[in-house]
Amino acid sequence: VSGSNASAEIAARELREEYPERRIRVVDTRGASFGEGLFALFAADYRDQGMEIDEVAETLIAQRASMCQVFTVEDLKYLRATGRLSGIRALVGTLLQIKPLLIGDPAGKIVCFAKVRGRQRAIEEMAKRYEALVVEPEAQTVCISHADCEPDAQILANLLRRSAKPPKEILTVDYEPVTGSHVGPGALALFFLSDENVRN
Repeated sequence: VSGSNASAEIAARELREEYPERRIRVVDTRGASFGEGLFALFAADYRDQGMEIDEVAETLIAQRASMCQVFTVEDLKYLRATGRLSGIRALVGTLLQIKPLLIGDPAGKIVCFAKVRGRQRAIEEMAKRYEALVVEPEAQTVCISHADCEPDAQILANLLRRSAKPPKEILTVDYEPVTGSHVGPGALALFFLSDENVRN
């Protein structure tokens, strides 16, 4: 399970050479952080249910379009540094406390779908998006990833628990270093399953 198909294929080739007796399938999740992590959990569950490896892989591929990945960042300079925003837009956004709400599109690229003023409003909008799009929340484990902003992650978790569609379980984790370096301190992300058109 990977968010980068090219690097995953290289790793799979090396593993096949080292373990020729094993069957290996690569699934490009087109996501990052727990956009990948939840798929790893799903894969383990499907295995425990008795699915064969090919069926597991095809099921995960079919679920990619249903994985909602919505996040916001505290400082736009990290997105600017990675080419996501122009310098002027980043400066103006920071001065006005404009917070972008970002999602992963069908190809796995990051796109901005809304902008709000203020951190609290951004967190509330993430919770609203969850409530509008989540399917079968009573059976879902959803995940919140954060980059050194545990209090904000807990605010978001509490909003989800108090929503009309509380999830079965909420996992709260720190961003891993690679993705965290792209989004910067204060990044906050929410991952959950929605309908098949959520990434379009």
